[in-house]
Amino acid sequence: MGKRRKPSPPSRARMAVLTTAMAGGAVLASGTAHAEPTPNLASVKEQVDKLNEEAEQSVEQYNGFQDKQQKLQGEANRIQEKVARGQEAMNELRTRLGAVAADQYRNGGIDPSVRLMLDSDPAGYLERAAAQNQVADSQSALLKQAQEEQRKLDQDRAEATATLAQLDSVGTELAGKKQQIQAKLAQAQAMLNKLSAEDRAKVNAQQSAEKAKAEARQAADADRASRSSARPDLSTPAPPASGRAAAIIAFAQAQLGKPYGWGATGPNSFDCSGLTGAAYRAAGVKLSRMSQDQWNDGPRVSRDALQPGDLVFFYNDIHHVGLYIGDGKMIHAPRTGKNVEVLPISAMPYMGAVRP
Repeated sequence: MGKRRKPSPPSRARMAVLTTAMAGGAVLASGTAHAEPTPNLASVKEQVDKLNEEAEQSVEQYNGFQDKQQKLQGEANRIQEKVARGQEAMNELRTRLGAVAADQYRNGGIDPSVRLMLDSDPAGYLERAAAQNQVADSQSALLKQAQEEQRKLDQDRAEATATLAQLDSVGTELAGKKQQIQAKLAQAQAMLNKLSAEDRAKVNAQQSAEKAKAEARQAADADRASRSSARPDLSTPAPPASGRAAAIIAFAQAQLGKPYGWGATGPNSFDCSGLTGAAYRAAGVKLSRMSQDQWNDGPRVSRDALQPGDLVFFYNDIHHVGLYIGDGKMIHAPRTGKNVEVLPISAMPYMGAVRP
């Protein structure tokens, strides 16, 4: 047998190639292990929609606090004006009592009853004066009037203090609700910001597709209703809007394309109840500020009896409202990041309708 020949060691050039290949493979493996996972767009959209819906719920609560704050501020202003008038009346009575005192002084001395009324505690005068039997008939009416005015003034001041304290409390709640809304919207936006421009476009396309599906369902429902002989014909178009309803719908149509703005009642942006309230104001009708309160602003209307101008409400807690325009559709202000639009009422969980 011949001698076995030892394999020659790899050349330096070959070693360099092998080392580079191994390093490249290691980098590739490392990159594969640590690559960012592709986001599940359906899950992202679901979470973003949920956050936006929660934000809208908070918006309606914010509107309630804001409305309460405005009413309390008006009440506080009214009471403070009343206090100012009461103080003026007291000042006038003190002036009259001062004149009585001056006259008595010129005639030999000030009656103790007048002196007591002019001291630092006029409200307690009559009790002390009665105990001392010092109220002269000539001054009795004036002193009783002064005591009554002082009693009213003290009562009004106490009411003003309580109202202002309540106003401060509502202001704190309003600020807290605002922070909640901003936090939810920021969280939703942060999730969208993590997506590529292409993926964000896909999420938007999904929203458009859902709107188209809702419109298709609405059309199919109308077609089935028109073909059914066992059911009433619900496909008959709603009567054309006229009078007040026409003014309401005309206003709402003029707002199409304007951005949603939470807490906004126009003219440049609206939230859902802000839009319906503004539309009704254009027709001379005042609605409550919150969607939940607008739910009680008129009698209920069944779905098959809807007419243009009716308010339509959505979700179990009635946190969204739109304006019915006929043909199964409404105008509404959707949510942050979207504009006032026309949408089938079947696109959201429908709860009922009201005709203010």
